[in-house]
Amino acid sequence: MDLLTPGTGLIVWQVLIFLGLVLVLAKYAWKPILGSLKEREESIQQALDQAEKAKQEMASLKSDNEKLLKEAREERDKILRDARTAASQIHDEAQTTAKKTADKIIEDAKAVINTEKQTALRDVRAQVALFSLEIAEKLIKKNLANDKAQKELTETLINDLKLN
Repeated sequence: MDLLTPGTGLIVWQVLIFLGLVLVLAKYAWKPILGSLKEREESIQQALDQAEKAKQEMASLKSDNEKLLKEAREERDKILRDARTAASQIHDEAQTTAKKTADKIIEDAKAVINTEKQTALRDVRAQVALFSLEIAEKLIKKNLANDKAQKELTETLINDLKLN
């Protein structure tokens, strides 16, 4: 039965060592760990806020593009109506000239709209790519695949700490 019950001296030493370990961890490890967790939480929240802002900007750009397309269609329709009215009133030569002018204006309007659309899409893609890279970088830092990577990160963080 003596093999199953530890001695009181062993229990006292185990309690003292445990308390010493808790004190050392509380003094040197808990605060940096909690600080880095708080910092990570804030950076993730900022990334989410930026992503939401980018989403709202994309929605705004989309509605602006739709508005421009609608205005261009209305302008095209107006020009075509004017061209048809003029065409019915003048000779075949004047009719041909008016048709060419209307087509050229429509093509120019489409070219301008397409150029603005491409520029806006390029800007949005660049911003989304930057946000995606930032989010991916933060997620990769967060999700370490194995114990070796975790140990390396722990050692790096400990080496980066400046102890007083």
